[in-house]
Amino acid sequence: MEEVKELAALIAPDGRLGAAINTGNKALVQDEGGRLSGISPALAARLAEELGAELVPVVYPGAGKVVADADTGRWSVAFLAVDPEREDRVAFTRPYVTIDTTYAVRPGGPATVKFVDAPGMTILSAAGSAYDLHLAKTIRHATIVRADSPGASMDRFAAGEGDAVAGVRASLLARFAEDTQAVILAEALASVGQAMAVPVALAAALPALDAFLVRAKVDGFIASAIDAGGAKGLTVPA
Repeated sequence: MEEVKELAALIAPDGRLGAAINTGNKALVQDEGGRLSGISPALAARLAEELGAELVPVVYPGAGKVVADADTGRWSVAFLAVDPEREDRVAFTRPYVTIDTTYAVRPGGPATVKFVDAPGMTILSAAGSAYDLHLAKTIRHATIVRADSPGASMDRFAAGEGDAVAGVRASLLARFAEDTQAVILAEALASVGQAMAVPVALAAALPALDAFLVRAKVDGFIASAIDAGGAKGLTVPA
């Protein structure tokens, strides 16, 4: 198919597809001793197969570091939250899933998202993440303290720092579901569209990548990969 050949020439010209995989987002990626699973690795593997290319995963601990490397040539396709503030570095396809983000708080702490934003409250967040960008726009009273990655922000919360930690619901559940010193709020902080992304220099690849995602949705591949990963709080857009 001519469209596939043209896409391969754009994003895998040497026969290798560099795919940025953000292990900080547990809803999209599960890392079991270096074995990656979940919807992002599954889509990357399917795309490489369609292109007839070797998949080369480039693993990152957080989305901010993926975006920072957009013009380095380390990767040619990534899986990121859609945000206009990133569009000077990357170009996005249509979203293939939406993800709930929320807070984990201390027992006896705020019961809703609204009351986390209060004077004297400290919110831990991962710098450059989609929910951190949301917090930067919406928090008026609490203090935001940023860590280098989602894992680092949750580590600091687990060690006793801060009153709340923001994150992807699936990541918070994976870390704190059995922790008696953390309560994950039922209310969503924000629902974030997750898309494939390419460096802006490769934006011509977007129509073919959109078509790829449509095929993966229509034939049930995306829903099956989500079910296999067992992640919570994901919705496939209509």
